Amino acid sequence: MLTELHIENVAVIRRADICFGSGLNVLTGETGAGKSIVIDSLGAILGGRVSRELVRTGSSSASVTGVFTLSAAAESWLRESELEVEDELIIKRRIAPDGRASCRINGEPVSAAQLRELGSLLVDVHGQNDGRRLMDETRHRDFLDGYGAYPGALSDFAAAYQKWKATAAEIKSLEISDSEKERLTERLTAEIAELSRAELREGEYDELSARRDLMHNSEKLTEYLEGAYEALYGGDESASALCGAGEAYAGRAAAFAPELAPAVENLRSARALIEDAAETVRDLRNSLDFSPDEYDRLEERLALLRRLMKKYSRDEAGLIAYLDECSAKLDTLEYSIDMLAKLRRCLESEEKDALRAGRALTQAREEAARRLEQRIEAELRELSMPSARFKVELKPLGGEPGFDSHGCEEVRFLMSANSGMELGRISRIASGGELSRIMLAMKSVLAESDSVDTMVFDEIDTGVSGIAAQRVGEKLSRLANGRQVLCVTHLPQIAAMADSHYRILKSDSGAGTETAVESLGRDGRLAEIARLTGGDVVTETTLKSAAEQLDAAAAFKERGK
Repeated sequence: MLTELHIENVAVIRRADICFGSGLNVLTGETGAGKSIVIDSLGAILGGRVSRELVRTGSSSASVTGVFTLSAAAESWLRESELEVEDELIIKRRIAPDGRASCRINGEPVSAAQLRELGSLLVDVHGQNDGRRLMDETRHRDFLDGYGAYPGALSDFAAAYQKWKATAAEIKSLEISDSEKERLTERLTAEIAELSRAELREGEYDELSARRDLMHNSEKLTEYLEGAYEALYGGDESASALCGAGEAYAGRAAAFAPELAPAVENLRSARALIEDAAETVRDLRNSLDFSPDEYDRLEERLALLRRLMKKYSRDEAGLIAYLDECSAKLDTLEYSIDMLAKLRRCLESEEKDALRAGRALTQAREEAARRLEQRIEAELRELSMPSARFKVELKPLGGEPGFDSHGCEEVRFLMSANSGMELGRISRIASGGELSRIMLAMKSVLAESDSVDTMVFDEIDTGVSGIAAQRVGEKLSRLANGRQVLCVTHLPQIAAMADSHYRILKSDSGAGTETAVESLGRDGRLAEIARLTGGDVVTETTLKSAAEQLDAAAAFKERGK
């Protein structure tokens, strides 16, 4: 449940602290006062999209902080996400003037995607245009499945469908024309032969390039190596000989001066290192004995490797991998007939499994549809639509294979708003007010199996007035039993049902336009409900009417306990 909402420098709100309670929380105010800003601010801490337009003009940043009681679902999510679990849940979203935003949960930075995941466990927001979702028939199946609670049937069909789809895709990849198969076979065979003849070895090109460069500079290199060997070891005045003499003299001196012993040892080590270096130089000099045609062979081999690498746009390792790939493709082509026959038998079996799982899902949907029809009609009767009829139509899919990724049928909601009218598509039958009430009925039914503690309705009263508005208010009050409901409204009938009432008030001072949020007591509620009823002119009559509405609402809630 949302207990506190702190808004700072968001649009026209400089600062607002709202403490929400359990039950029905109602927000009212003049059009343009900033009610939608409060809902947008709540959306921000639930992971919604934000922009620089939300930052109050002249402010260095905007921020929204929400404090929630910790539900079991939220606690589980925090543990899985390895975030700190405390007695309460604090979410903060800060927005910079350039639109960039940062998110924190209990003080720890998180991504907007994580915020959306957690937000879906905390609050269900029904926006002003969500009733229009009912007009999108592709969403009707989701409504039905959300109500039906048959996860086993859904997962069984999804698994069977994915298995069938994978086999069908594999068959499609093997199904090519005879001419294409012949052309591909010829190409693969030629490429395999060319690459196999090359007897490729990883790293060979670099080795051969280094050997060629060595041969190219062999004359100068031999001269330098002979000079180095002579200096190190080859003569009486070589480094090795001089170091040996130094070692001998130092050794004799050490007999009289023992402190020279380390120097003697160093000279011995130096002489050994010099001789090792001389051997390395000698071995390299001896290896420079090239045959006359070796350079030509190196150039020919390097030219072949360069041509292959350019032709196939791969290095040596890539050429070797491509040779294996071509061989595997050729094997697949050669055995494709046998493989296709086997896969088609497998596909036939998997299609039967998918149809079987689909029929089980259809049966579950049919049972859920009958229950949903009864529940929605009952809810609509309570919302002042006594003659409304609601039907869930399950229309089998035509053609082959008789199912798609969602099952074996299309799902469509039909209704008749008035007695004597034929059932028809909601998109063609329902008015704006009827859509609002149908959506509220759906929310009421689905909420029974929903673990989300807080529901938000942003102007659910669109197109509703009179007795219908009274019924909507009563429905929201019932829906708020055992959970928290936040509702933005313009209707006094709904405002009267509030357990907590907040007025959004915009004022224009010399410093600019500001919006404030005020929690109302009974006197404040009387004045606000009178304003909703009669406009700016609040009279004794409208105040008396407001008092009667509050008393009637209190009596209604008392009867519902």
